[in-house]
Amino acid sequence: MALTTAVKEELSRLDIKKSSVRKAEVSALLRFAGGLHIISGRIVIEAEVDSAATARRLRVAIAEIYGHQSEIIVVSGGGGLRRGNRYVIRVVRDGEALARQTGLLDGRGRPVRGLPSVVVNGSAADAEAVWRGAFLAHGSLTEPGRSSALEVTCPGPEAALALVGAARRIDIAAKAREVRGIDRVVIRDGDTIAELLVRMGAHETLLVWEERRMRKEVRATANRLANFDDANLRRSAQAAVAAGARVDRALEILGDDVPDHLKYAGELRVGHKQASLDELGRLADPPLTKDAIAGRIRRLLAMADKKAQETGIPGTEFNVTFDMLES
Repeated sequence: MALTTAVKEELSRLDIKKSSVRKAEVSALLRFAGGLHIISGRIVIEAEVDSAATARRLRVAIAEIYGHQSEIIVVSGGGGLRRGNRYVIRVVRDGEALARQTGLLDGRGRPVRGLPSVVVNGSAADAEAVWRGAFLAHGSLTEPGRSSALEVTCPGPEAALALVGAARRIDIAAKAREVRGIDRVVIRDGDTIAELLVRMGAHETLLVWEERRMRKEVRATANRLANFDDANLRRSAQAAVAAGARVDRALEILGDDVPDHLKYAGELRVGHKQASLDELGRLADPPLTKDAIAGRIRRLLAMADKKAQETGIPGTEFNVTFDMLES
């Protein structure tokens, strides 16, 4: 089950007892999912949601809290972006009364652009209910990862700002932004998303989301470490090849003048150009430490470069090509 669907299914089953909290949820759900329409001179409320469970929850709440009857109309999804069914909750006969009771209309009968003042100034539990209603109306939760987000599509900038304010009242950092002419409120921080899921009441989905989040983080860490190790190995091999080319030139410069122990270390380097110093030490007979091999090769190169400078010929760097140094 997709995370968005899972959250909405869980929130639709949440049992809320407090009347003011239920009212805040209904007001937010109607504001973010619905609209006021005038049909034959009468105000009609319509709220469109994508979950049958959400539609049933809203219909029951309208009847139990406000005493108004509503109908649910199923709109079959066609092609394009909306493939699933949509559910329209419609209140016709008592539309104006419900609009006033839920705060969709102000005292002068004008549509409220943000959220009702009684909801905006409510308690922390009311703010949680606002987010629950807004998410049930037009919320989405993506898979955890670099582009994870909890997002709510808003009917306008005023509603978006009101939702950001509700988040602030429960110490949740959310941002309002307009994307291609559509107002949205977005949360991208993983810990903040987890906190909001808890505040809304989606505890079961949170466990699933956290498990997937942890799995993604472990996989990403493993990939980073693997890439880091590969890069280190590649650089080490390139350095070894370049050192082998310098040693080859050093042996050529010194000829028979090279001491036996330095010559032996140099021949090991030339014979195993991609081996690490540790590996060269183990190949030596008798075995040598990494520092001993490095010291002998360093003295060999210094001796050769000194002779090259005295005789006016190219030094050990002469054999090192750009390809050997390229990362």
